[in-house]
Amino acid sequence: MTSLLSINDEQYQDHILQGVSRTFALTIPQLPEALRRVIGNAYLLCRITDTIEDDSALTLEQTRQLSQLFSAVVCGTASAEEFAQRLYPLLSNHTIPAEHDLIKNTPAVIRITHSFNSTQRSALERCVRIMAQGMSDYQETESLEGLKDLPAMNQYCYYVAGVVGEMLTELFCDYSQEINIHKPTLMKLSVSFGQGLQMTNILKDIWDDRKRGACWLPQDIFLKHGFNLNNLQPGMSSPEFQAGLAELLGIAKGHLQNALIYTSLIPPHEKGIRRFCLWAIGMAILTLNKINQHRNFSEGTQVKISRRDVKATIVTTNLFASHNRALNLLFKLTSRNLPDAEIHQEVLL
Repeated sequence: MTSLLSINDEQYQDHILQGVSRTFALTIPQLPEALRRVIGNAYLLCRITDTIEDDSALTLEQTRQLSQLFSAVVCGTASAEEFAQRLYPLLSNHTIPAEHDLIKNTPAVIRITHSFNSTQRSALERCVRIMAQGMSDYQETESLEGLKDLPAMNQYCYYVAGVVGEMLTELFCDYSQEINIHKPTLMKLSVSFGQGLQMTNILKDIWDDRKRGACWLPQDIFLKHGFNLNNLQPGMSSPEFQAGLAELLGIAKGHLQNALIYTSLIPPHEKGIRRFCLWAIGMAILTLNKINQHRNFSEGTQVKISRRDVKATIVTTNLFASHNRALNLLFKLTSRNLPDAEIHQEVLL
């Protein structure tokens, strides 16, 4: 029997999701009921990890210690109450009010985490552990010079998104034996799926990240085209910079193509899971198109897709959610103006 405490925890989880992510508050309810609760919780765990990494008021040492502590909280070897009491007073105004609230109510989130089956818990614990470790490592080398090369960017994307793709795949496979049949292929494609979405965010947020002293672009891609990232300025019209940007747009497109292959392996009758994936892919492609059309943009708001675009993505993908051939055609049509580039990542197709 569900306790009153559990009901309150569930209500809190549903409520705070709306505050910390409009996108996931939109997509998670599309999932089958058996997955909504665990994936909603997984998103909040990732958001807490992200909040620790992103608050500029924390020292590198505090960030690493709190990340390790939170990983232990998720695993059940440390107190959620102690974690919340340690982190909450340290948060600055850089962290949005909804995230302040989330940190304060970490115990409610963790009570739900600890109610899942062993496969689900293991998937969540692994994701938080790898994400927390990886993000801390990268934060310690954060600079305006960019990352050394594309493999370093691939690794960063894995820590913040690829590992989330693996976690979601574990949860989908635990939910459905029919999906589990394709697990080896799905696991490899899930890393590429995560990278496509993360690269879209990196490209969209170039200037916002730069304002806070970070650059996640790979130096080698731009040096190849004759541009040094140390010379990066908002509104760059340099042909060399735009050539590097074009190559990254092409690489992101290639990863999103793998994301579509991933989605096509989900049984057609699992429309909720397909919608969850397709909405993310559709919005990412539209964002890449806006960046491609405005390569000299100077702030993220200039390449943010409109609510109308979001609605169009939802309506169109819902219409063709079960039809792989139609989805492939739709992808080709919407991405036709994006550059093409080879993706150097081992992916089983």
